[in-house]
Amino acid sequence: MSRIAILGAGAWGTALAVSLARRGGHQICLWSHSPSLAEHLNEHGENIAYLPGFILPVDIRVTSDLTSAIFEADHILCVMPSQHLREIMNQIAPLLTPNQAIISASKGIEEKSFLRMTQVIASITGNPSAVLSGPSFAQEVAAGSPTAVVVAANDLRLAQTIQRDFTSPTLRVYTNDDITGVELGGALKNVIALASGVVTGLNLGHNPSAALITRGIAEITRLSVACGGRRQTLAGLAGIGDLVLTCTGALSRNRSVGIELGKGRQLDEILESMGGKVAEGVRSTAAALGLAARYGVEMPITEQVDAILHHNKKPADAIRDLMTRPSRDEQQ
Repeated sequence: MSRIAILGAGAWGTALAVSLARRGGHQICLWSHSPSLAEHLNEHGENIAYLPGFILPVDIRVTSDLTSAIFEADHILCVMPSQHLREIMNQIAPLLTPNQAIISASKGIEEKSFLRMTQVIASITGNPSAVLSGPSFAQEVAAGSPTAVVVAANDLRLAQTIQRDFTSPTLRVYTNDDITGVELGGALKNVIALASGVVTGLNLGHNPSAALITRGIAEITRLSVACGGRRQTLAGLAGIGDLVLTCTGALSRNRSVGIELGKGRQLDEILESMGGKVAEGVRSTAAALGLAARYGVEMPITEQVDAILHHNKKPADAIRDLMTRPSRDEQQ
């Protein structure tokens, strides 16, 4: 039995809590930064704001007390928006014991520093860390739909421990030691999903969507390899698997934001209508470009998404500029 603290009571954190409780054999605590949400979950058992339709098992403890949540936890699973990870790590770092493993399930790149989530964790704590990623919509995980994900860690024993603790009849967990590839695959696919949504919003058909997914994985792979990741990782669950899901699935927040941008809505208006839910690609796009500039990697799709998001470029103009770039060999 493991004691697992899940930090973040949004859709994904709640879904993982439900999945782990359904598996059985663990003590699970779900932490919310909002006392009112924690109180609502304890009273009603349903996360109406972020994951309606699913009742939390009664053996999940819910709290807004961060110290209480992580006390004696074996695994600390971080599922808050990526831009809040540093703040939470700074709060819990003095409270950690050396053997507590910190698992990132947040798919993003930190603004300004351009650090991956495990790098943020390592910059603050000396605790063992891992990353959980792969094609997984929260609603489907909570519903018990068969799902496959990957956990990556430098320490194979840690990855195997997490694999054992998280695997269930509805959640299949693979291991990997390529943290860089797994993390960047999870973060960068959100950017490509924004572009895929734009294509849908512009009613351009299926051909450009297929092109974006294919050239998107090439773009993601270029940067991941430059940062030390392995090409074959991006051909797996954390790469092409997560990219296809996020670019095509109706439950994808990033794709949905892209669709609305393609229809001509303004970004601020779109984000305001999301009711506090986060589309990680919106904030990861500029960070991805910063990381790409650091390594001298060309990322044309990401550049056009950034131009739409932050420089008022018309979506149709962005797609046109992608199509009229100088011709090149496909393998480049």
